[in-house]
Amino acid sequence: MTTVDVQRPAFGSLMRSWRQRRRLSQLDLAIEADVSARHLSFIETGRSTPSREMVLRLAEALDIPLRERNRLLLAAGLAPVYTERSLDDPEMAAVRAGVERVLNAYNPFPCVAVDRTWNILLANEGAGVLLDGVSPTLLEQPNALRIALHPEGLAPRIRNLAQWRHHLIERLRREVSVSGSAELSALLAEIDSYPGGASAVDELDGVAVPLELATPGGEVLTFLSMVTTFGTALDLTAAELSIEAFLPADEATAAALR
Repeated sequence: MTTVDVQRPAFGSLMRSWRQRRRLSQLDLAIEADVSARHLSFIETGRSTPSREMVLRLAEALDIPLRERNRLLLAAGLAPVYTERSLDDPEMAAVRAGVERVLNAYNPFPCVAVDRTWNILLANEGAGVLLDGVSPTLLEQPNALRIALHPEGLAPRIRNLAQWRHHLIERLRREVSVSGSAELSALLAEIDSYPGGASAVDELDGVAVPLELATPGGEVLTFLSMVTTFGTALDLTAAELSIEAFLPADEATAAALR
């Protein structure tokens, strides 16, 4: 019988990577976290082992996502502190009920709840207008970005596809930069490979980037999107969940959906 030694990345190299990602010097981070620059240098080089309090203090100063804070704790030889429960877990009943209440409140306008990699967890009845004509294959494990931009998804129905594609890809690119997530990075590479035309960077005079969606009957619905998140979540599922509502940008769209 043999055992396999699972190698974890050294805490110091992970911390340095996050500090550099945030474009901070050791001195900048030391000031922000209220620790000595010498002690921080010792932590990054492995000469000093950080306590749980120190790991969390540095992670807070670097605005590191909760999931990655768990990874930092493990790298430091400490137990993770943030749990991850399913939305079906009894302890998540209040969260799920809150999400469902928000989704239902937006009916008849489309509204979906997605996780950190844009997988759709819940949707209201109004979201049906966004799924009309989408390939059943894309609906087996529905992902909001794939549904939006895949050639067998909404893409053929989006009148301003180049503009909407640019908006979503840049949004995802920012999320990759902030989170450091390998899964999001892989999703970005996939989405970026879909066809969709050049980005419409010259159309910047509006209030917000609209989604202009043609119905099977030829009518054009125009939406503005709004995102809601939990501001005080400690559970990973709740912290990484976001609710995106698509609100009518004109009275014609509102009337068509009522």
